[in-house]
Amino acid sequence: MRRTLIQFWLPLVFCVVPSLAAALVVSTLPPIARRFYLSHFTPLDGVIVGLGLSLFSIQTILAFRAMRWCGRAFDERFDRWLNQLAQSSEWFPLLGLIGTVAGILQTFSSITGSTPPAKIIQLYAPAITATGSGLFMALLNILPIWMAMVGRGLIGSLSGTTRDGSSVAVAPRRNSGGAS
Repeated sequence: MRRTLIQFWLPLVFCVVPSLAAALVVSTLPPIARRFYLSHFTPLDGVIVGLGLSLFSIQTILAFRAMRWCGRAFDERFDRWLNQLAQSSEWFPLLGLIGTVAGILQTFSSITGSTPPAKIIQLYAPAITATGSGLFMALLNILPIWMAMVGRGLIGSLSGTTRDGSSVAVAPRRNSGGAS
């Protein structure tokens, strides 16, 4: 039972946490902001979110495998890939900035004379949604590796083993009082 808990259930629980954190962030956004985002979703947002969710899924699978206890230590075969994919989270704000600049260029290039505010908002929406998409995907894609590292520490502590596979020695308690 303890072996199944350490080898399967705890890694699975730790892998679900990033998805729950993302759902929490989305659920706490004001409903008006969520509706605006969804109604002004652009093809660039689709690229950012699609790429971000794909990388997140791959990282979650690798994080699960990295937290699996194999023999006397964690399975570290996937650490290199997990680290490299986590670094890709830096790309998403940059993709969002491309959308921001494109939205600003689109807005200013089409303003001639007096333009109603609704038209300006419609033209500027891609700038806002791309920024939001990029930031959200960056946040989402740094969570799996962080959770894998935290999870390994907790799983190692619960199993009574250090990261290198050696047993944790518990020092005997000393009597802090006077004579024994």
